[in-house]
This record gives sequence, C-alpha cells and structure tokens, in this order.
Amino acid sequence: MSVRVQYRGCNSSRLRSNRQKNKILKKHSKHTKLERRNNDNFAPNEIAILGTNCGNISDLVHKLSQQLSNYQLAYFDASHAKEVEENTLSEYTFHHQGNLQITTSGVVNKFQQRLDFAQYDFVFINGNHYQGAKQILILDETKEASVLKRLKQLENIQFIVKLKEETECFSFLEEEYPQIKKIPCYHINEVKEISKHINKLIQEKTATVKGLVLVGGKSTRMGQDKSDLDYFGSPQKIHVKMLLENQNIKTFYSVQNQSDNVFEISDKFYNLGPFGGVCSAFQKDPNAAWFVLATDVPFVDENVIKLVLKHRNPSKVATAVKGKGKEFVEPLITIYEPKAYPILLQYLAQGYSCPRKMLINSDVEIVEIDDSFIRNINTPEEFELAKSEINN
Repeated sequence: MSVRVQYRGCNSSRLRSNRQKNKILKKHSKHTKLERRNNDNFAPNEIAILGTNCGNISDLVHKLSQQLSNYQLAYFDASHAKEVEENTLSEYTFHHQGNLQITTSGVVNKFQQRLDFAQYDFVFINGNHYQGAKQILILDETKEASVLKRLKQLENIQFIVKLKEETECFSFLEEEYPQIKKIPCYHINEVKEISKHINKLIQEKTATVKGLVLVGGKSTRMGQDKSDLDYFGSPQKIHVKMLLENQNIKTFYSVQNQSDNVFEISDKFYNLGPFGGVCSAFQKDPNAAWFVLATDVPFVDENVIKLVLKHRNPSKVATAVKGKGKEFVEPLITIYEPKAYPILLQYLAQGYSCPRKMLINSDVEIVEIDDSFIRNINTPEEFELAKSEINN
C-alpha cells in the first residue's frame, strides 16, 4: 500500500495578490519548529525485502532474527487472508510467556506506525506490500517482472541476495542503477554474513550520548541551590559537567529559566522537576541519548561514569544505576535512549511526571554499584559531613 498526498487548489499567481500569498505563508509559519527524530518511512531504522515471494521473505526474516536476538526487532507485513470481517471489538490477548496477540481494525498510517515501532532497533518490511527507505533485493528469476514493476522503489539497495548462485543481475537493473554490480551480494543461505551486514546497519544508527546536568532546583532543605555547593574547589555543577566532558560527552545544563546560552537547555515542561528537564533535552535533540546526572550525588566519580557507559545498552529504554541495597534505580544517574522520549510523554499524558516510575515499568539495563556512591546530600549538615569525607 502506498499513500499519495495531493494538494488541490487554484493557480495562485493568477488568482491571488502578493498580499494574499504573504498572508498564507505567514499563517503556515505559525507552527512551532520542532526537532524531529530521524525516522525512515515507518520506523527509526527499517529495511524492505523484495524480489521474491512472501514465504521466502518471511523465512529469511525469521532466520535473521535468531542471529540478531540481542536487538529489539519487528517484522511489518500485510495479511494474506482473502476475506476478513471488520472488527467491532479490538482484542488483546496476553500469553503468560509475555507474547501479545492483537486483533483490531485500522489502516496503515506512517505517523501511527512510527509510534508503534519507536521502541525497535530495526524493522524488517515485506517489500511486496510496503515501501521501505532501505532495501534488500532478492534475485529470483521467477519474479523478474515483479522487480521491474517496483524498479522505482529500489532507490537505496543495501545489498543483494541470490536464491541461486548462477542467477545474473537483471539487465534492466544495470541500466537503471549502473553501480549495482558493486553492491555486496550474498547467497540466501549465508544467514550469518547477512546478519553481520544488518548488524552494521543497526550500529550505524546508534545514538550519540550527550550529557545533561540538572541545575536550578528549589533545594528547600538545603536552603540554597545544591548545584552551587563546593565539594571539589568549584561549584558542583561545573564539577559534574567536567565528569561527563572528560569522557568526550558534549554536555548541557538543564535550567528552569529561559536562557540564550548555547550550553543551557531551558525547561519547556514547567513545574515537572527533573522529568521536565529530561523531556526538554529530548525536545532539543530527540536523536541523542541523554546521560542525565544530578548535582546532589557528589560521590559519583569518574569510575561510576565509565561503568555506566561501559554497560550502556542502546536496545533498552535506558541504562540506569541502582544501589545494591536499593529497591529501585536512580533516575538521575541514567542514560535515556531516544526510545525513552515517547514513553515519557505517554506517562505524562496519563498524569505521571516521575521518571523513576517510567524506568521501573520499562525494559531497562541496570548497573548495580555500592550504595555509598549514590548518597544524596540534601541538608547543610549532610553537606558538611560529605565535604569532610571527600577532603579526607
């Protein structure tokens, strides 16, 4: 299925004055310009497989999924049932192993699909039914006419797969894409080699980590801004920023007030505390993974930062620190992956603004460390004691 959007209207140069045209342009410019996640047609990272029958495509996808089981994968296909009655009741059936079967009615909508596929590292598409931003072309002599029909869809072929070793590239493919013989080629049984190629495509889209230091909190019990406290010879916010920057992480301050400083991210989600700070960072760059670090945990040092980065799992929603004696993870010593952003917004839509609640109910990589590293300092007495310990 393909969707074509048509804009219908009269010839503006004949029927509208310049003033009318300017009005229209001004009207459309009122929309807030937002940074968008780098999506393909239906998912953040997708590939369509076409050139052979649906059975061969499905079989290859399932073999590849076994080799790439450490990733979150999905397969986007069309039903081949000839007669289907429209559902009047949407059914959600959960299996005790965790599988979910959904039977509902609906139409393919790229915006909805991007939401549905936001949590997946890679989505395979049956290219016989839907067009993907990237393609795997299977050379099947019995489907030459089908490939010719979809020739214009083959604009970003990543590699070719042959059903038979002796099959030659179709002449019309060479005419349309002269460089096609330089594209990598595999046999259908070379599943491991194909998996390695897919793995490379997944790795290429792994998000860059950026740092977010939370400053400007109310600090009611401390009586002053905790980010300005001096444990190591400078304000703690500077020390924390350096901890991240020493790992070659571009780092920003999360601030409550409007700021023009390029290294400060103003809170756009008012009165939501750290939750709003994290969402504001994602609004600035939804394609980055954000290493969020508070300023009231002065015992977090370079070794802790390195440990979290070492165990970072981009396939999870986040990588979070948890004290060995603690029940829950620490939401403010956490790397939030891009896939965390839509989940945070879904929790906000339900009236929840606690990042920890989202983390403990999501698929998170947990890094356990000794409780002493994540001790919160909230009062003047705790500050003096912590500073004394650090100095000693």
